[in-house]
Amino acid sequence: MSTQAASKKPIEVNGRGYAWPKHPLVVICIDGCEPDYPGSDGGGYIERAVAAGAMPFTQRMLASGTQRLADCVVPAFTNPNNISIVTGAPPSVHGICGNYFLDPDTQAEVMMNDPKFLRAGTIFAAFADAGAKVAVVTAKDKLRTLLGDGLALGADGAVCFSAEKADQTTLAEHGIENGLQFVGLPLPSVYSADLSEFVFAAGVRLLETQRPDIMYLSTTDYVQHKHAPGTPQANDFYRMMDGYFEKLDALGATLAITADHGMKAKTDAGDQPAVIFLQTLMDEWLGGENARVILPITDPYVVHHGALGGFATIYLADESNTEALITRLEKVEGIESVMSRADGCARFDLPADRVGELLVISSAGNVLGRAPEDHDLSALTEPLRSHGGLSEQRVPFLLNRPTTDLSPDRRLRNFDIIDVALNHVH
Repeated sequence: MSTQAASKKPIEVNGRGYAWPKHPLVVICIDGCEPDYPGSDGGGYIERAVAAGAMPFTQRMLASGTQRLADCVVPAFTNPNNISIVTGAPPSVHGICGNYFLDPDTQAEVMMNDPKFLRAGTIFAAFADAGAKVAVVTAKDKLRTLLGDGLALGADGAVCFSAEKADQTTLAEHGIENGLQFVGLPLPSVYSADLSEFVFAAGVRLLETQRPDIMYLSTTDYVQHKHAPGTPQANDFYRMMDGYFEKLDALGATLAITADHGMKAKTDAGDQPAVIFLQTLMDEWLGGENARVILPITDPYVVHHGALGGFATIYLADESNTEALITRLEKVEGIESVMSRADGCARFDLPADRVGELLVISSAGNVLGRAPEDHDLSALTEPLRSHGGLSEQRVPFLLNRPTTDLSPDRRLRNFDIIDVALNHVH
């Protein structure tokens, strides 16, 4: 395919040019993959698994390919980062700034998984429009419609489906009939490591049978929310991934591996969640109905994190309180940073019309909540691990091929992964 790729013009998407893939490109987003760096939680998942002998292929891959660290989008949550990766752009461009937000048009708090909230097209849709074969497999169905936006699905079009609802796939809606039969595995529980394994098994099957030019595989962080790097459960999970990496590599793919965010323990000395309840504070300081706290980590999967994360945004009835509240919140133990809308959006490339007057980030060992009664923590069976803030911004940035013209001083973002894979590999 290299001769054909060289003859085609680069594809322009959101201000960037992308060369055609010389080999099938498989982009992998490992949800919650904390890497090894100063301040990481017990080392990195991949590094600890390699050291334990659980990832022999990855160990060889890192020696001959590309191994870097990158920064994810803040807030360090699933939706904004997956969409940044597939658009090659930050939330200020594509509009997705959380899993959940306050819709300014309706004033309703809603999940941010409807394509109507997207403000930019994906790299996949642009390549598909130019004739490339594209496939997308995600663990949870909440991401499927966003990732598949702009793709023509069908017998001769793209493939886009989730492991969560692989038993409901149709040719018209997902580009594939009977996902379970195609993959050859039973329907996994959404609360299991099997959900991610299904994604990888589907990716191998697609590469074997349909040979997509570009494929995106996105996992779930169920394991990382429960188990720290280097634990037997984490190493077993990464051992599973290593086997699929090797299969994809053997099929001739360029592997481009990154993550949507890291993961940290968020507990006190008694292993209880270390929570700062912001709505409670706001009501005490301002009186009821004068502040509205939004937690962008919120999604239906409360077993993972109980809707407790490291980033929150606060809407104020009286904006004149902004500076005074910044000063007051900065003094609260466990809060790392508080910013105005203007300062926070400038720093993190966020859409100003989709966040409140205040942006609040907790420290590495804490999480932010609304009020105790707003969080169901009964399903948390292990000490809380979560993400969302600056402490979870570092992510792996790995390729199974060496790169050229990639400065060692360049600050990489996880949404640079497709640019590097298509424009800088040998």
